[in-house]
Amino acid sequence: MTTVRNPAVAGMFYPANSQELQSMLYNMLEHAELKGIKPRALIAPHAGYIYSGEIAASAYKQLEPIKDNIHRVVLLGPSHRVPFIGCAVSKADYFRTPLGDIP
Repeated sequence: MTTVRNPAVAGMFYPANSQELQSMLYNMLEHAELKGIKPRALIAPHAGYIYSGEIAASAYKQLEPIKDNIHRVVLLGPSHRVPFIGCAVSKADYFRTPLGDIP
């Protein structure tokens, strides 16, 4: 059975409407400057897009020239609500976003 993790904050920290979200992301990435570096890792903020979206876009923009060479993405983030020791790992097969499901 396939399990899907539904978005927890769509409509609060970023638009829940796919067209609105796609437009917002496109505009932020379009205005971000390409620095000519080839990162092996990124540290980018993940707050609401109105707060840190432009800074995050400036980091992700650097992946544009190497996008065809990216085969694995590992996302690490803090626990916002429950303190614990160790790592929490999702058992979901897909993460649902307004732009589609991501395996």
